[in-house]
Amino acid sequence: MGRTTLDTAVLAHDLRLAVMRFSRRLRNQRVDTSVTLTHLAALSTLKRHGPMSPGELAGHERVQPPSMTRVVVALESKGLVTRTPHPTDGRQVVIDLTPAAEELLVEEVRAREAWLTGQLQQLTAEERSTLREASTIMDKLASG
Repeated sequence: MGRTTLDTAVLAHDLRLAVMRFSRRLRNQRVDTSVTLTHLAALSTLKRHGPMSPGELAGHERVQPPSMTRVVVALESKGLVTRTPHPTDGRQVVIDLTPAAEELLVEEVRAREAWLTGQLQQLTAEERSTLREASTIMDKLASG
């Protein structure tokens, strides 16, 4: 293995661990821990893509439809989603966010960004500049 390949492998290892630790810390900045991360992911998908059937939601979340049905039931019992009849398929329903879900998602983002802002304020201007560049590169890696 050449020096460049070894350096790249070490970077991959270190970056993977740092991203995992960072992600865990960010996820821990929760507003309502009674709503699971799986529930938040489903709510975020509905916010991003709009109302959809449970099957479509399961596809977006890459889970089996029966698993998504359980998630939808839990979210409905918490008043975070509504089910309405599908406009063209009587066998289907459409899942949508309630105002309470919209508010929860805003608060979750606000809490995480407040924590992150506090962490970033502890860094030097040069470190923040480096992270600004790194965020662009990481976004590029995630897109590729």
